Amino acid sequence: MGHSEDAAPEAGRPAAHRGHDAPVRVLVVDDHPLMSMALRTYVDTTDGMDCLGEVRDGEAAVRDAVRHRPDVVVMDLHMPGMDGIEATEQITARCPEVSVLAVTTFSTERYVIPALRAGAGGYIVKDAEPEEILSAIREVADGAAPFSPAVARDLMLSARDEPAQVEAALRRFPEPPQIPARELEGLRLLASGHSNQEIAQQMVISEATVKAHMGRLMQRLEARDRVQLLIRATLLGLVEPSLD
Repeated sequence: MGHSEDAAPEAGRPAAHRGHDAPVRVLVVDDHPLMSMALRTYVDTTDGMDCLGEVRDGEAAVRDAVRHRPDVVVMDLHMPGMDGIEATEQITARCPEVSVLAVTTFSTERYVIPALRAGAGGYIVKDAEPEEILSAIREVADGAAPFSPAVARDLMLSARDEPAQVEAALRRFPEPPQIPARELEGLRLLASGHSNQEIAQQMVISEATVKAHMGRLMQRLEARDRVQLLIRATLLGLVEPSLD
């Protein structure tokens, strides 16, 4: 396993905030060599990204995340020994400035909800196109919450049909807060799996305005990211899961 030669931040000490033009520093965690090598190749051949290395298990992921403080850990969830859920929980607890993107074969709530409870900032399936995975890495590095449409659907259906499964991670509201019509329109487009760019096109506004809408919605629903926003919006009946 190779790593960059840059000095790593000391353990227990937050890394400096990534500058606007600084590359996204990525650690790849996957126990399948071919998938791990593919992810590393995607990152290393993409402008604005730098792969710090690849590891094969959860214990190594925690060790290297603490040592090198990457911007994003691309985390497989199903691994022998310490799995990706436990590794994610430890990384987000010990390195709150590090974002975790779950990249896995499974999109059911059996895996999605525990990953989000553990602190994953996004969840995308392995059969996604390379550009979708790279886009998700950029988004989670910027504080967004990327997820594959199938993942969003499964998660929202679970929140609607079995809310007890998410109550441990999410607080129910006694009544829905007032949501302005344009923000609600954007929220429903997000719930249908649309990206910021697609929402902007459909609403005839800029992507910056879309991001502003989402920021206000997260404040109104007291959600830390877009995944939590969608779950809470589903629990409140503000949106319905897409069945397409």
